[in-house]
Amino acid sequence: MRLFLSAAAATAIATGLLAANTAVAADAARAAPIASNQPQIAQIVADISAARIDAHIRKLVSFHTRHTLSDTTSDSTGIGAARRWIKAELERCGAGRLEVRFDSYVQPAGGRLNRDTEIVNVVATLKGTQSPQRMYVVSGHYDSRVSDVMDASSAAPGANDDASGTAAVMELACVMAQHHFDATLVFMAVAAEEQGLFGATHFAQQAREKNLDIAGMFTNDIIGSSRAEDGRIDNRQVRLFAEGIPALKEMTDPLRTLLATGGESDSPSRQLARHVKEIGERYVPGFTVNIIQRRDRYLRGGDHIPFLERGYAALRFTEPNEDFRHQHQDLRSENGVPFGDLPEFVDPEYSAQVTRVNAAALAALALAPAAPANVRVRTAQLENDTQLLWDANHEPDLAGYRIVWRDTTSPVWQHSEWAGNVSEYRVKGKSKDNYFFAVQAVDNDGNVSVASYPLPMR
Repeated sequence: MRLFLSAAAATAIATGLLAANTAVAADAARAAPIASNQPQIAQIVADISAARIDAHIRKLVSFHTRHTLSDTTSDSTGIGAARRWIKAELERCGAGRLEVRFDSYVQPAGGRLNRDTEIVNVVATLKGTQSPQRMYVVSGHYDSRVSDVMDASSAAPGANDDASGTAAVMELACVMAQHHFDATLVFMAVAAEEQGLFGATHFAQQAREKNLDIAGMFTNDIIGSSRAEDGRIDNRQVRLFAEGIPALKEMTDPLRTLLATGGESDSPSRQLARHVKEIGERYVPGFTVNIIQRRDRYLRGGDHIPFLERGYAALRFTEPNEDFRHQHQDLRSENGVPFGDLPEFVDPEYSAQVTRVNAAALAALALAPAAPANVRVRTAQLENDTQLLWDANHEPDLAGYRIVWRDTTSPVWQHSEWAGNVSEYRVKGKSKDNYFFAVQAVDNDGNVSVASYPLPMR
């Protein structure tokens, strides 16, 4: 059958096709200039070495114990020898680009300390070239313990808890010191975690008093084992603990508004976690970052907590299945079952995978612009569009902004639209009532910031 069209009908169809093509072109123009793969980040990830991480773990174990109250004068035994070796190693591999120092203070006796004790963090700083005031901190704790938290003399190898995290931070520092970043990176081996998070608390408190712009903090604590207590091997995922609304006696107005708008999963830490998951899984294929929507595990705590308590976005990396026979245990055997945190129970290649996720996320964050500030959503009238406003970023290489949104039941961003280099944008046909929205900043190289959640304004 032949179909004949009138001239008017043909013109209408042609006009419709032209309009459709124009819409497609407009959609393409709205697509954000996001880099799917940055060669610099890919190279950093590729340079992470499981062999070096293994060597660092074994060296830390060789100090017999790294208990906070152990010997500080010996060159081969105790926490003093361990911290001097960490500092020397970071100075050696930093090739003059890392500023390495001891960050020390005296913690008064009390709790898990039976005397006034010098607490010493080892801090290596890689200064940013464009926005050095904005910084990202990554830590592992180098102290160790056995069953009795006050036992400062027994062998406490601490291979997994937390030589694995300390070795990861050292590897990150040494590899990333060969590169330049817009923002500053701070690599820390902190002390006295086992005695009460003292080293991290001191650093976080000093940062808050100085009003330092810590845009994100990671701690790596127990990232060394891929073997579960029942013998299963699980080497393709890591847990990333991310707090939502903090449990405060007095809630601030912004937190109250966040809760009132349903944004309990849009805290700064949850936004940071989404970014880490996206970037980490992109550059470490086949490896899953599982966001655990909690501050930490039951009955346990890590060095991210002092940062959370002072208002910083902070996350904890931990292996998926812990074997508690190899944590906080005296070295022994019971009914043929070995107990103790020894290097033979650590999987260096698994630790390297977690380190690679850290490396990709840190590099992406430090290369990207700052997250947009003061993001708001207009709520002055009833409408089915969503209008967003934010303060303009100041980076000289800023390309513009991307709007992201997701269903209210989705844990990750699902959709995006390029807004351009503006400070106000209307997403048409998408109601703020039905989705969670946020804004990201993008630079000329396609690096993307963490998303910023909007608070309502009339």
